[in-house]
Amino acid sequence: MAESVRHGMTNRAIAARLGISMDAVKFHVANILQKLGFSGRAELRHWHGVRQDSALIKRRNDMIAEPNLGQIGQIARSVKNIDAACAFYGEVLGLPHLYTFGTLGFFDCGGVRLLLSQGDGGAADSIIYFRVRDIHAVQRDLEAKGVAFTHAPHMIHRHDDGTEEWMAFFTDNEGRPLAIMSQVSPA
Repeated sequence: MAESVRHGMTNRAIAARLGISMDAVKFHVANILQKLGFSGRAELRHWHGVRQDSALIKRRNDMIAEPNLGQIGQIARSVKNIDAACAFYGEVLGLPHLYTFGTLGFFDCGGVRLLLSQGDGGAADSIIYFRVRDIHAVQRDLEAKGVAFTHAPHMIHRHDDGTEEWMAFFTDNEGRPLAIMSQVSPA
């Protein structure tokens, strides 16, 4: 649940995603904030902690810091209707469908992931996600260069095979969204 808050999800969205009541979400979020000594959700979004059961914590000591951006790993596009968009990108354009998660659809574009996200479809800017090996080292390096992060690195998904997807969001010099992403396989 902490990762959902760190990713910017509302209590209502978390409740819908987990199939629990709003009161349960409020209780658990308050518990998380209290245990970490935070006064609000904003502090949690900028928390640099890593869950103890994460593959990232197990690999952290083995990683060699490479504080630079890698290839583009993902581009996000807002769509009005996820089912219609998935049909268009998959059946009409012929992009290989990777998986669907709620109102998110993922496709392969020659090694770059396309994320379709159901929303109002009016987002002017796509989000470019850069692949990095060590997400925490890259974030520290970019912050040292004056980059303002809106969210600390956080796990957004754990696949069935245990591979974790980690992301951190920041803005460019004109305030447009960018992200770094890292996939961490279980040891």
